[in-house]
Amino acid sequence: MTDSPRIHLGSLLRSSEDAHAEGELTELTYEQGGVEQTLSFAQPAYFEVDINHLGGQEMYLQGTFEPTLVMECARCLREVHVPLDLKLGTLMRYDPSAEVPHLEEAETGEEMLMFGDPNLDLSAYLAETTLLAAPLSVLHAPECKGLCQVCGHDLNEGPCEHMAQVPVEEIDDELGVPEGTVHAKQNPFTALQGLKLPED
Repeated sequence: MTDSPRIHLGSLLRSSEDAHAEGELTELTYEQGGVEQTLSFAQPAYFEVDINHLGGQEMYLQGTFEPTLVMECARCLREVHVPLDLKLGTLMRYDPSAEVPHLEEAETGEEMLMFGDPNLDLSAYLAETTLLAAPLSVLHAPECKGLCQVCGHDLNEGPCEHMAQVPVEEIDDELGVPEGTVHAKQNPFTALQGLKLPED
């Protein structure tokens, strides 16, 4: 098991030899906004990377990464496993002044991975690539009923006492809960319905 996805580029920078790295990751630790973040995987995620020299300080990274993300159901917060099959490909440039590896826009408009340490840690690059490919939200099942917004009960396990407060009405397709009940999404404009405005 690999602790971090590192690839050694010393020989590539000295003699233009290609570099290769592969392994499995259970998580990725990276920094975002000055705060350390961890991206967890449901099972070991295989990665394979090749870096080819293009001349000068520039090179090209290509490979694959197969993480299974651990996400939360958008309605009931249950754990959901999201498998991804990522194709990697990006320009790279060695710049000794780059303190940490980061992506920036090149003159051609393409994103380029800048790095200053020949012992390159790909954690941040793989994490950003994974997050960009991941869905914004997921459901553990299409018919998920969500949580009671009063007591937090998982409605997939059955009704709670708040369900009896009002009659069951038409099911809201978006939330999977009865409209007009305490489980329905609150409309911020409801309080304005009875507002009387002065006539001109």
